[in-house]
Amino acid sequence: MEPLILTAAITGAETTRSDQPNLPITPEEQAKEAKACFEAGARVIHLHIREDDGSPSQRLERFQEAISAIRKAVPEIIIQISTGGAVGEAFEKRLAPLALKPEMGTLNAGTLNFGNDVFINHPADIIRLAEAFKEYGVVPEVEVYESGMIDSVARLIKKGIITHSPLHVQFVLGVPGGMSGKPKNLMYMIDHLHEEIPTATWAVAGIGKWHLPTSLIALVTGGHIRCGFEDNIFYHKGVIADSNAQLVARLARIAEEIGRPLATPEQARQIFALHK
Repeated sequence: MEPLILTAAITGAETTRSDQPNLPITPEEQAKEAKACFEAGARVIHLHIREDDGSPSQRLERFQEAISAIRKAVPEIIIQISTGGAVGEAFEKRLAPLALKPEMGTLNAGTLNFGNDVFINHPADIIRLAEAFKEYGVVPEVEVYESGMIDSVARLIKKGIITHSPLHVQFVLGVPGGMSGKPKNLMYMIDHLHEEIPTATWAVAGIGKWHLPTSLIALVTGGHIRCGFEDNIFYHKGVIADSNAQLVARLARIAEEIGRPLATPEQARQIFALHK
């Protein structure tokens, strides 16, 4: 198995300080958390931004502040911006931060019910977003919430709309309204991805109670893992995690126990083909 890449989704767009008192919100807090996560074994920071009052934002100046602070604190880490924003965010605002030309960004592959809301990704907007990734030279991580989205992505590849190779796909499992993180679901998603896009690499983000089950499967099947307060605020059931780095460190420790090495920053960039 190739080295393990751990991604830390340190803030998200939905988690609040009332849910998780240790949530990093300001650029300074995010930079401090990014450094701690890197030292614990993370190689990617999945970045949402907030205003000082904690409200989700897609403001370019705030993204730039956060990116600059993280790069200053830990220049080796890969910054992956979110183009998802908060549910209901205007598409133009979601697309705009790609102009900052981070190394990576997320490309959501379809629409789904999201709790009590609907996370809308119109097919035409997905194409516009894919073209923007190429225009700005940003490497996409394709976010997939259920199996039909794999087929949709495969069609976009065949049409030449998504061209980066090898493509990196992340299964986001356990969102209320999306596919759950049951082991049989993840195993099916892995098989389906290999059939439709054989060259793709993959990672999993298990939401809430599905964090550890999906992570353990990824560890032993060659996948990569996302963790952090965007997806899960607990260390154990009912026990709030002290930090994102605590969640990263647990996965790094388990990986060491089973003999799967953590990727170096350079190895992570090679796996994602960031140097093309």
